[in-house]
Amino acid sequence: MSTNIYYFYDYMFKAIQSEFLVPSDGSFSLASASTKSSSSFDDNKDYKKKLGKVVNDLQDLQKILYAFDKHSVLLIFQAMDAAGKDSTIRAVMSGINPAGCQVFSFKKPSASELDHDFLWRTNKNLPERGRIGIFNRSYYEEVLVVRVHPEILNFQNLPDEIDQKNIWQERFESIQDMEKHLARNGTIILKFWLNVSKEEQKNRFISRIDTQEKQWKWSSSDLRERGHWDEYMRAYEDALNATSKPWAPWYAIPADDKPYMRYTVAKIVKKSLESLELKYPNLGDEERGKLSDARKLLVDED
Repeated sequence: MSTNIYYFYDYMFKAIQSEFLVPSDGSFSLASASTKSSSSFDDNKDYKKKLGKVVNDLQDLQKILYAFDKHSVLLIFQAMDAAGKDSTIRAVMSGINPAGCQVFSFKKPSASELDHDFLWRTNKNLPERGRIGIFNRSYYEEVLVVRVHPEILNFQNLPDEIDQKNIWQERFESIQDMEKHLARNGTIILKFWLNVSKEEQKNRFISRIDTQEKQWKWSSSDLRERGHWDEYMRAYEDALNATSKPWAPWYAIPADDKPYMRYTVAKIVKKSLESLELKYPNLGDEERGKLSDARKLLVDED
């Protein structure tokens, strides 16, 4: 049974406030989570201007994060198909130096990955200090897709003693423990559920089918998974309630309006980095002396 009792340490990252922050007390209701924006841009030019400014700010913050070298940042994106994960990642990270950023997409596990615990394949791709790591889908697939299709458990080589009735709660606890461990060690975890409506997903699927440049994105499995919509929504609600914590928050972002969604995600990432009070390293007298000597040598070359 989940107790929602946790201990918070002052040095750990604490979620910034937002109307889209999923509370950590287990009270999140999917029925009350809007898929539409709470405000609107005047026009596309206005959207580009606002998003562009935030992206520029993120570019500067990422440089300091890299130099500061005390924290890593993990951004997790989960959503139903056609919610806009890929385009949001591109838009928000467009100004980030590739040397300080890495993106991983997780699809069907390989045979080797199935021979490890369910967190292994993602944990080995966690970002180093100073870097931003992005998971396009993540270990949360193991309490979403696998929960909707529990027959997948039969291929995971689990010990016979595992109680498959309680496995979801046990996996929630494993995720909580792992994320808290990361937070204690300086990883900033921000999790985004891009909340697209079933009607908007239908429209985007039709657009994929009707547009030649988008047809390559279409898969018959998309339609099959759409048939499990209600089951996925229950799985998302349970997962967000169980694992949204002050040090590893979920944000339920309205995804029917893509420009608004991208801007909102970027703004949350920016404010989260600003809350860290990052700064470039201060050099001591000895290091400054070496810089002065090096500068003198360079000048004297002339």
